[in-house]
Amino acid sequence: MSVYVIDSNFFIQAHRESYPLDIAFSFWNKVRQLAEEGKIISIDKVRNEIYDKNDALEDWCQNNLPIDFFKDSSQVMAEYSQVSLWAISRSDHYLPNALNEFLDADEADAFIVSFALADLQNRIIVTHEVSRPEMKRKIKIPEPCIALNVQFINTMDMFRQLGETF
Repeated sequence: MSVYVIDSNFFIQAHRESYPLDIAFSFWNKVRQLAEEGKIISIDKVRNEIYDKNDALEDWCQNNLPIDFFKDSSQVMAEYSQVSLWAISRSDHYLPNALNEFLDADEADAFIVSFALADLQNRIIVTHEVSRPEMKRKIKIPEPCIALNVQFINTMDMFRQLGETF
Protein backbone atom coordinates (compact mmCIF):
# COMPACT_ATOMS: atom_id res chain seq x y z
CA MET A 1 0.00 0.00 0.00
CA SER A 2 1.29 3.44 -0.90
CA VAL A 3 1.84 6.01 1.79
CA TYR A 4 1.88 9.72 1.08
CA VAL A 5 4.83 11.67 2.50
CA ILE A 6 3.67 15.18 3.26
CA ASP A 7 5.85 18.23 2.58
CA SER A 8 5.82 21.29 4.84
CA ASN A 9 3.95 23.38 2.28
CA PHE A 10 0.98 21.00 2.44
CA PHE A 11 0.36 22.16 6.01
CA ILE A 12 1.61 25.73 5.78
CA GLN A 13 -0.24 26.74 2.62
CA ALA A 14 -3.42 25.00 3.73
CA HIS A 15 -3.31 26.82 7.07
CA ARG A 16 -2.36 30.25 5.70
CA GLU A 17 -4.24 30.31 2.40
CA SER A 18 -6.64 27.60 1.30
CA TYR A 19 -8.01 25.92 4.44
CA PRO A 20 -7.68 28.10 7.55
CA LEU A 21 -7.98 26.13 10.76
CA ASP A 22 -10.84 28.28 12.02
CA ILE A 23 -12.96 27.78 8.88
CA ALA A 24 -12.13 24.56 7.03
CA PHE A 25 -12.86 21.97 9.71
CA SER A 26 -13.66 19.22 7.23
CA PHE A 27 -10.24 19.52 5.55
CA TRP A 28 -8.38 19.26 8.86
CA ASN A 29 -10.62 16.43 10.08
CA LYS A 30 -9.76 14.55 6.88
CA VAL A 31 -6.04 15.17 7.43
CA ARG A 32 -6.37 13.83 10.99
CA GLN A 33 -8.26 10.76 9.75
CA LEU A 34 -5.69 9.98 7.04
CA ALA A 35 -2.85 10.38 9.53
CA GLU A 36 -4.55 8.08 12.05
CA GLU A 37 -5.08 5.50 9.30
CA GLY A 38 -1.38 5.69 8.37
CA LYS A 39 -2.15 6.82 4.82
CA ILE A 40 -0.17 10.03 5.24
CA ILE A 41 3.08 10.55 7.13
CA SER A 42 5.90 13.03 7.15
CA ILE A 43 9.44 13.41 8.47
CA ASP A 44 11.06 15.11 11.44
CA LYS A 45 12.55 17.88 9.26
CA VAL A 46 9.03 18.87 8.17
CA ARG A 47 7.93 18.91 11.80
CA ASN A 48 10.81 21.25 12.60
CA GLU A 49 9.77 23.62 9.82
CA ILE A 50 6.17 23.64 11.06
CA TYR A 51 7.07 23.89 14.75
CA ASP A 52 9.27 26.98 14.45
CA LYS A 53 6.41 29.50 14.47
CA ASN A 54 4.61 28.77 17.76
CA ASP A 55 1.30 29.28 15.99
CA ALA A 56 -2.12 27.65 15.63
CA LEU A 57 -0.80 25.20 13.01
CA GLU A 58 1.83 23.90 15.41
CA ASP A 59 -0.82 23.53 18.12
CA TRP A 60 -3.13 21.68 15.72
CA CYS A 61 -0.38 19.26 14.66
CA GLN A 62 0.66 18.56 18.25
CA ASN A 63 -2.93 17.89 19.28
CA ASN A 64 -4.20 16.01 16.23
CA LEU A 65 -1.43 14.02 14.57
CA PRO A 66 -0.34 10.60 15.85
CA ILE A 67 2.81 10.62 17.95
CA ASP A 68 4.63 8.64 15.23
CA PHE A 69 3.44 10.78 12.29
CA PHE A 70 6.84 12.47 11.81
CA LYS A 71 9.38 9.78 10.90
CA ASP A 72 13.09 9.86 11.69
CA SER A 73 14.99 11.05 8.62
CA SER A 74 18.36 9.91 9.99
CA GLN A 75 17.43 6.42 8.76
CA VAL A 76 17.83 7.46 5.09
CA MET A 77 21.41 8.73 5.01
CA ALA A 78 22.40 6.40 2.14
CA GLU A 79 19.57 7.82 0.06
CA TYR A 80 20.47 11.34 1.21
CA SER A 81 23.94 10.71 -0.26
CA GLN A 82 22.30 9.90 -3.61
CA VAL A 83 20.19 13.06 -3.49
CA SER A 84 23.23 15.13 -2.50
CA LEU A 85 25.30 13.69 -5.34
CA TRP A 86 22.52 14.55 -7.78
CA ALA A 87 22.41 18.14 -6.48
CA ILE A 88 26.18 18.54 -6.62
CA SER A 89 26.22 17.12 -10.16
CA ARG A 90 23.94 20.05 -11.10
CA SER A 91 26.31 22.71 -9.71
CA ASP A 92 26.86 24.01 -13.24
CA HIS A 93 23.14 24.89 -13.36
CA TYR A 94 22.12 25.91 -9.83
CA LEU A 95 23.56 28.92 -8.03
CA PRO A 96 25.69 28.16 -4.97
CA ASN A 97 23.01 29.53 -2.61
CA ALA A 98 20.43 27.16 -4.12
CA LEU A 99 22.70 24.18 -3.53
CA ASN A 100 23.56 25.33 -0.01
CA GLU A 101 19.90 25.78 0.91
CA PHE A 102 18.86 22.43 -0.57
CA LEU A 103 21.67 20.56 1.20
CA ASP A 104 21.31 22.40 4.53
CA ALA A 105 20.83 19.77 7.25
CA ASP A 106 17.96 21.79 8.75
CA GLU A 107 15.99 21.99 5.48
CA ALA A 108 13.41 19.30 4.74
CA ASP A 109 13.46 19.15 0.93
CA ALA A 110 16.50 16.90 0.31
CA PHE A 111 15.49 14.69 3.24
CA ILE A 112 11.89 14.24 2.09
CA VAL A 113 13.16 13.18 -1.34
CA SER A 114 15.61 10.81 0.39
CA PHE A 115 12.85 9.37 2.57
CA ALA A 116 10.70 8.61 -0.47
CA LEU A 117 13.70 7.27 -2.37
CA ALA A 118 14.23 4.71 0.41
CA ASP A 119 10.96 3.00 -0.62
CA LEU A 120 10.23 3.97 -4.22
CA GLN A 121 7.40 1.48 -4.61
CA ASN A 122 5.38 2.68 -1.64
CA ARG A 123 6.18 6.32 -0.86
CA ILE A 124 4.76 9.28 -2.78
CA ILE A 125 5.69 12.87 -1.90
CA VAL A 126 2.83 15.37 -1.60
CA THR A 127 4.02 18.90 -2.34
CA HIS A 128 2.75 22.14 -3.80
CA GLU A 129 6.05 22.69 -5.56
CA VAL A 130 6.00 22.33 -9.33
CA SER A 131 8.81 21.49 -11.70
CA ARG A 132 10.86 24.52 -12.72
CA PRO A 133 13.96 23.02 -14.36
CA GLU A 134 15.04 26.40 -15.72
CA MET A 135 15.22 27.92 -12.22
CA LYS A 136 18.74 28.48 -10.96
CA ARG A 137 18.16 30.14 -7.58
CA LYS A 138 16.20 27.30 -5.91
CA ILE A 139 16.02 23.54 -6.27
CA LYS A 140 12.36 22.59 -6.33
CA ILE A 141 11.41 19.14 -4.98
CA PRO A 142 10.18 17.87 -8.37
CA GLU A 143 13.64 18.24 -9.95
CA PRO A 144 15.46 15.58 -7.88
CA CYS A 145 12.25 13.49 -7.89
CA ILE A 146 12.21 13.42 -11.69
CA ALA A 147 15.93 12.66 -11.86
CA LEU A 148 15.72 9.86 -9.26
CA ASN A 149 12.31 8.41 -10.26
CA VAL A 150 10.61 9.43 -7.01
CA GLN A 151 6.84 9.85 -7.27
CA PHE A 152 5.33 13.20 -6.31
CA ILE A 153 1.86 14.73 -6.57
CA ASN A 154 -0.08 17.71 -5.27
CA THR A 155 -2.64 17.73 -2.49
CA MET A 156 -5.79 17.41 -4.60
CA ASP A 157 -4.32 14.58 -6.67
CA MET A 158 -3.54 12.75 -3.41
CA PHE A 159 -7.16 13.09 -2.30
CA ARG A 160 -8.31 11.86 -5.72
CA GLN A 161 -5.98 8.84 -5.62
CA LEU A 162 -7.26 8.01 -2.14
CA GLY A 163 -10.86 8.49 -3.24
CA GLU A 164 -11.37 10.97 -0.41
CA THR A 165 -13.71 13.92 -0.25
CA PHE A 166 -14.35 16.45 2.49
